Amino acid sequence: MAQAVQFDRYGDIDVLKVVEVADPVPGPGEVVVAVVAAGINPGEAKIRAGLLHERWPATFPSGEGSDFAGRIAALGAGVSGIAVGDEVLGFTHRRASHATHVVVPAEQVTPKPAELSWDVAGALFVAGTTAFAAVRAVSAEAGDTIAVSGAGGGVGSIAVQLLRARGATVIGIAGPAKHDWLRAKGVRPVAYGEGLAERLRSAAPDGIDAFIDTYGSGYVELALELGVTPERIDTIIDFAAVQRYGVKADGNAAADTIDVLAELADLAAAGTIEVPIAATYPLARVREAFGELERDHIHGKIVLHP
Repeated sequence: MAQAVQFDRYGDIDVLKVVEVADPVPGPGEVVVAVVAAGINPGEAKIRAGLLHERWPATFPSGEGSDFAGRIAALGAGVSGIAVGDEVLGFTHRRASHATHVVVPAEQVTPKPAELSWDVAGALFVAGTTAFAAVRAVSAEAGDTIAVSGAGGGVGSIAVQLLRARGATVIGIAGPAKHDWLRAKGVRPVAYGEGLAERLRSAAPDGIDAFIDTYGSGYVELALELGVTPERIDTIIDFAAVQRYGVKADGNAAADTIDVLAELADLAAAGTIEVPIAATYPLARVREAFGELERDHIHGKIVLHP
């Protein structure tokens, strides 16, 4: 029997359980992947808590998880160009990757580069494609000065590196514990909190051209106060500000293609971007994993090992 994380009502981490489920069987055009690593994401915690019910309702019992990396365990009819045992990374839209096995359309997996660790491969999809979409949304170009809130988090830490790869000057808003890492990536770190607007003006005396908000809590308003135009502000979390000010909200859904994931995997394998891994947990300790995630201010990604 396979195992999967499920919850049958909205709530805190206590509603999560690991249950036995039937071994998945691939349909035509599908593959079954034996999961080696699966990242967890803040949005999954919010869905489980019911905070995103209006936008992304759960159907109970609900699984969870989008990111994964593993080995092909079975092929459905009509699948070619891939074999049992192949190492892949990919994504599912069925909230199902926090499990020992996941079944997905064959076009939602891509070969895992040999140089890419399992943990990074299994945690790349949501954070990576969200960062990719946000960077694209603000039309980042060489010579731009761009600020990123939550710059040490799962999405922010990738976004700042993608921006640097484009030749932008990057200001990373983060707690002091993450400043050394940001400096090592060529990012100008700025501490959040009271007086932030003044610190940003000092860090960018010629002004800020674009702003990526991965945290919420008023950063869109701050960007506007600093003179950034709405079309060059992207928030992945403050949907009320999108309605109020007409800023962009490009995130994972704007770049969730296998081509983008493959490009990110190649960048990570080449060392162009680093995906920090904050912690790993066995599947049975999924509650602890989300408990750590929800304490906030972690640096990078938390990964489950089924």
